[in-house]
Amino acid sequence: MTKHSSRTEVIVIGGGYAGVLAANRLTSRDDVAVTLVNPRSAFVERVRLHQLVAGSDDAVVEYKDVLSEQVKLVVDTATGIDRQARTVSLADGGTLGYDHLIYAVGSSSGALQVPGADRFAYPIATLEEAERLRQAVAAAPVTAALTVVGGGATGIETAAELAEAGRSVTLVCGGQLGAYFHANGRRFVAKRLAALDVTVLDGPGTKAVSVTADAVHLADGREVRGHLTIWAAGFGIPDLAARSGLSTDETGRLLTDETLTSIDDDRIVAAGDAAAPSGRSFRMGCQSASQLGPQAADAVLRRIEGRRPEAAGVDFQGLCVSLGRGAGIFQFSRKDDTAIRFHIGGRMGARVKETVVSHTVKQFSAEARKAGARALKAKDDAEQPSVEAMPTQVS
Repeated sequence: MTKHSSRTEVIVIGGGYAGVLAANRLTSRDDVAVTLVNPRSAFVERVRLHQLVAGSDDAVVEYKDVLSEQVKLVVDTATGIDRQARTVSLADGGTLGYDHLIYAVGSSSGALQVPGADRFAYPIATLEEAERLRQAVAAAPVTAALTVVGGGATGIETAAELAEAGRSVTLVCGGQLGAYFHANGRRFVAKRLAALDVTVLDGPGTKAVSVTADAVHLADGREVRGHLTIWAAGFGIPDLAARSGLSTDETGRLLTDETLTSIDDDRIVAAGDAAAPSGRSFRMGCQSASQLGPQAADAVLRRIEGRRPEAAGVDFQGLCVSLGRGAGIFQFSRKDDTAIRFHIGGRMGARVKETVVSHTVKQFSAEARKAGARALKAKDDAEQPSVEAMPTQVS
């Protein structure tokens, strides 16, 4: 365990969107030593995992391109947090000491509670899962039927990507297709999936109730046969906080006040998918994580300075979803994450999606070079598109 008495030690657990931005921002003070603990040696672009599965992108970026040189990267898995000793235990048996800690462990695949899903379905929420699925898809006959379970953004993107690559795909929504979308956007998505020959099964009877080696069984009695079942229905939260005796909500997210500070310990701040501030439920994903990460860092910096952190918030602008490489959709929303009637679709939608994804990495690089380069307040967030900044073409 290393401790520099003249510097404040801050550990960030998790090297995803929230964790990287938080770590970079913390370097704005020379008297703060920042350590990022992450089980992988490269940054994972989770928003590109469906591309990894189809073979159009590797979905990883080297940390040297997005992480400040002032941040110490420890490639290991955090296995416990000792609040009394203020240490983090690592899988390799070591420990790290901290003065403040940012909990940004992100999310993973949801618990596969549907009978048979844990044995026969391929989840896609993590890099390792996506790589395993890619190998399975590559090994499957070109004519093999693939079943994607989950009608949200991940399921839609995965189904479209594979269908565009010439695969036979059935999308089992388990409810409404693209429930987030406004009716106008949902119609556009359905039309695009139909053009790609994706068979879409939606409605109340399409909930998967069991999975076998070659089929998904639905609540209405139907059986969807296929060579592979891909699970894109929901996310779960790592149980590190709960195992460490910290208060969590029913999904496992760390319970915090409105400043992202743990209700149990004011030296622990949460960010991203694993944060549950004052009972609020922000939509999981890059957009919220990229806003909460810098705010979590600011909360720590304010405490170091003896000031109270400000209340955190997320101003949503909408949802980007790719529909293969040739099309996409940007669904506009109000700041409270309620979809509105306007969207950008087709090739323009694909360009907007790629611009947003690429710009996110560029923002990380800018923050790595100069802490504070990215606007802190969500309302000043330049990364997320706004109605005024978008092209006027609407499908």
